[in-house]
Amino acid sequence: MLHPDNLESLVAIAETGSFTAAGERVHRTQSAVSMQMRKLEQEVGRKLFLRAGREARLTSDGELLLAHARRILKAQGEALAVFDQTALVGELRIAAPDDYASTFLPGILVRFAETHPKVRVDLRSLPSHEAARQVDRGEIDLALVTRGHGESGGEVLHREPLVWVAARGHCVHESEPLPLAVYHERCAFRRLAIQALDAIGRPWRIAYSSQSIAGIYAAVETGLAVGTILPSNLRPGLVVLGETEGFPPLPEIAILLLRRTDAASPLLDAMAAHVVAGVRVAVPQGLAA
Repeated sequence: MLHPDNLESLVAIAETGSFTAAGERVHRTQSAVSMQMRKLEQEVGRKLFLRAGREARLTSDGELLLAHARRILKAQGEALAVFDQTALVGELRIAAPDDYASTFLPGILVRFAETHPKVRVDLRSLPSHEAARQVDRGEIDLALVTRGHGESGGEVLHREPLVWVAARGHCVHESEPLPLAVYHERCAFRRLAIQALDAIGRPWRIAYSSQSIAGIYAAVETGLAVGTILPSNLRPGLVVLGETEGFPPLPEIAILLLRRTDAASPLLDAMAAHVVAGVRVAVPQGLAA
């Protein structure tokens, strides 16, 4: 029989990339998780993982079992919720800029749905300043934002240094004035990039502006402009530009968790706990605050 605890650990390993990080998520030691996976491999009669140092990658059989594990755990959560009179129900409104949403929220939402299947989540893609404003007004329950937009309070979940990026194999970074792909006018990334270039006297021009990271990728990956993003949003084909290429270092970005404080809510407490844990899991090794 495939025990749910073993399947939960399998999913955790697949999402974190290591037995150690998975153990932290499921509150077990690394050796206990290893023992669970050996038992799973014995039960299915197939090798489920390829190990490379501290990293663990699923085999094709492991990927197949992972799909079943997620369905089994989801069905189990739904079945228990039917008979659990204390199960949390209701709606949560969450906001984040789209680069944070695409990096941090997918795994968080999956795990929250598994444990709270009766909750409806309204997810909104908003710039940090607008998300912070809506939290203050009680229009949003919880938000991930960049610190520095007049927000009050908040918990710092993660820090990363902003970096300059360009397309591999292109020389757009040598252009004068430097063409930039930037976010909207109130974005901290845009402001910090311009301040850094002005400080060294390097001419620049806004070549492309976008409300979404998809627009930034489109301009940068085609070699049309230089952009600024977080290392956790790096994609294949992008290179980081540093002082060797004539680019000044950029400040560290702090990502805050904001939540409405006008009413106590066990539902909001539960989601906030998932977000805090999920951001740490989603950040690549070496980038954690």
